[in-house]
Amino acid sequence: MRETDVADTKSLLRIIQSIPSPKAELFKQWLDKVGYERMQELQDPAQSLDRARENWQKLGRSEKWIQQRMTGQETRNKLTDYWKDAGIKEQDEFALLTNIIHQEWTDLSVKQHKALKA
Repeated sequence: MRETDVADTKSLLRIIQSIPSPKAELFKQWLDKVGYERMQELQDPAQSLDRARENWQKLGRSEKWIQQRMTGQETRNKLTDYWKDAGIKEQDEFALLTNIIHQEWTDLSVKQHKALKA
């Protein structure tokens, strides 16, 4: 019906950075903070794990849930590294194998589990 301009997230953030209005200042300060934190995480990746833990705590997750989540991610990373070493390269293959494991664990496909959580 109408022609509109669109932007992806990266472009939108660049546009916001260029806005000279004081109304954009809080958002610019937030971008500065997040950018600085990301640079710290590149120097010390353990900080990203600490930040993830803090964010999950703020969301009300239990320590047990957080530990299971972090252990699960570590296990999945080891597994995908093994798959890469075995010659599996396509995202579709990773998704298929992940879905098989998820179904064995939950009796639900990843898609069904996401729908249940929504």
